[in-house]
Amino acid sequence: MEWSLPHRRYNPLTDEWLLVSPQRAARPWLGAVEKPTPEQRLAYDPNCYLCPGNHRANGAVNPPYESVFVFDNDFPALLSQSDPEPQSTSPLLVAAPEVGVCRVICFSPRHDLTLAQLSAAQICQVIEAWIAQCQELGAREDITYVQIFENKGEIMGCSNPHPHGQIWATRALPTEIIKETRNQVRYLNGELPTQHGRPANAPLLVDYLREELAAETRVVFENAHFVCLVPFWAVWPFETMILPRRHVRRLVDLTEAERSGLADALQRLTIRYDNLFEVSFPYSMGIHQAPYDGHAHDEWQLHLHFYPPLLRSATIKKFMVGYEMLAQPQRDLTPEQAAQRLRALSETRFAP
Repeated sequence: MEWSLPHRRYNPLTDEWLLVSPQRAARPWLGAVEKPTPEQRLAYDPNCYLCPGNHRANGAVNPPYESVFVFDNDFPALLSQSDPEPQSTSPLLVAAPEVGVCRVICFSPRHDLTLAQLSAAQICQVIEAWIAQCQELGAREDITYVQIFENKGEIMGCSNPHPHGQIWATRALPTEIIKETRNQVRYLNGELPTQHGRPANAPLLVDYLREELAAETRVVFENAHFVCLVPFWAVWPFETMILPRRHVRRLVDLTEAERSGLADALQRLTIRYDNLFEVSFPYSMGIHQAPYDGHAHDEWQLHLHFYPPLLRSATIKKFMVGYEMLAQPQRDLTPEQAAQRLRALSETRFAP
């Protein structure tokens, strides 16, 4: 069905709704215009805290690394210790100590190469580093969840243009993971409000991918092991999700062939993003996987979220304000339209 009038869409991963208003896509724009991120960067920047051999802000010196480089964040949001748990006399004033690990992962020694500009083999090296970090951190008794993410671009708050991501490993489950765990369990048990008490035969995202492959309208591309699509419930204009074809709970469970397939998917998607507005496309990307708490988590399916903010061009950004902050998310461009535009793009990166 092609929607042309306002409607709501349900997100079964979070048990939340969003408003879609296709008729607003043609409205004139007199709002904020962002400056494009400059494309020209040096292969090595002597003033960059992340380039090989350079001094970081805390005085540490980077080794002359030639591939992926991982180190403990010099300004971490989490520490190995916390304050004692406070005694609260009110159920409305509750706090709890939290400990964890924050690390930075440089994708390449090159200051000027993003994921879209790395080879599939180089992206495989990044994936192997992600997996090694999950194996190490996930085995620790004080860690329950390993969140891998990348903020790309100045308008996404990235403080250093050298292509890199982060890993935050926490003792407690983060809020989004709590929601996704709860609703994937509810789906298996037939407890989502849209299921009418019918238990599922497979995990939520396994069944969801089957529906998307049958519909085809929101699929951007696929390979032997992964599918990239615009979720039916996407909030951001060109939001996408990468899903494995088989049931995979965690990043560490990927086979060698699947790791290569994921590298291929990451390369093809990020090139498409750059080609959309012929700019190094900003986004926040995160890998969602089952907790590392010793339980099987049969309900979980590994997946990657890409949340890019650009709306109409390289200079117009989508903001979450007003109704979206106070009521519920809203979008104008339908997910089907976004998928069609991404699908039509070349997989050869534009020449600046």
